[in-house]
Amino acid sequence: MSHRETKTRREFLCKSAGGLMAAATAPPALSPASQPAENPRIVRVPASYYQQFDADPRLDVPAEAYGGWKKAVLEMDLRHTGVVVMHAWDCGTPEEFPGWHRCVEYIPRANAICRSVFPKLLGGVRSAGVSLFHVVGGGQYYQKLPGYQRAQRLAGPPPRPRETIPADPTLRRLQQFRGENVFVGKHNQADVARGFARLDFAPEARPVGDEGVAENGDQLFALCKEAGVNHLIYAGFAINWCLLLSPGGMHEMSGRGFLCSAFRDATTAVENKESARRQWAKELGLWRVALAFGFVFDVDDFLAAAASVPRA
Repeated sequence: MSHRETKTRREFLCKSAGGLMAAATAPPALSPASQPAENPRIVRVPASYYQQFDADPRLDVPAEAYGGWKKAVLEMDLRHTGVVVMHAWDCGTPEEFPGWHRCVEYIPRANAICRSVFPKLLGGVRSAGVSLFHVVGGGQYYQKLPGYQRAQRLAGPPPRPRETIPADPTLRRLQQFRGENVFVGKHNQADVARGFARLDFAPEARPVGDEGVAENGDQLFALCKEAGVNHLIYAGFAINWCLLLSPGGMHEMSGRGFLCSAFRDATTAVENKESARRQWAKELGLWRVALAFGFVFDVDDFLAAAASVPRA
């Protein structure tokens, strides 16, 4: 295990223990009847969580004693909650960009989610007056939008690029081998480049009005700070890749104090040959969210709760 992996694991364990201490000393949660009248935006929402204890050393597989997936109805303050739509792209058709579709197998699932889930989700979020943010990347398709320009003003000048280690000829050859033989494949590279050159929002995910648009974590942080948001619920693609690790993703925003959750039915995962049929990578991605970052919600449960209280 590398020094970085050890440090990250230690940070996660310390953070989890710190959350337990904070919960132990916090005042008891209010029942719905005792909510303060001045805050009618607190709702109760069914949330999935994962109970990662207690392993039983007596078993052949100790982890099989874990509590596993469970559900609880938890408080959520809609004033401090924001929905993030991340990397919901129009990737064209297999006829337009066959190489892109050959290496990114989840595009058909993402398209189906955009068609069947996003209109209901984004329409309900807008109707309820819940903060809605769009995290973008991979092109210039968003740069003229008022919500992006506002994010730029709020965040200020972009941070200095991080220093990167110089590549030697051997490293470049290894990287070339990966590009040709791991992902995306030599014969697919031109199609992927053409696809990203005309990247755009999926029609169902296009921002409306001056909804905040962020291309990095600093801009998303600035938008959230302006809106008073500290809990982000992610939709988009993919749950085990960009939503976790890209700029503005859960790993970065969690490090800045946010609770980061996800909608189970508004995302899919990067799958492999062995996992794709049963979408095991999605299940592992949702488990990782529930264990390390926040909770997992169903769209209908969230929308029903949000619609049950007066709009802000």
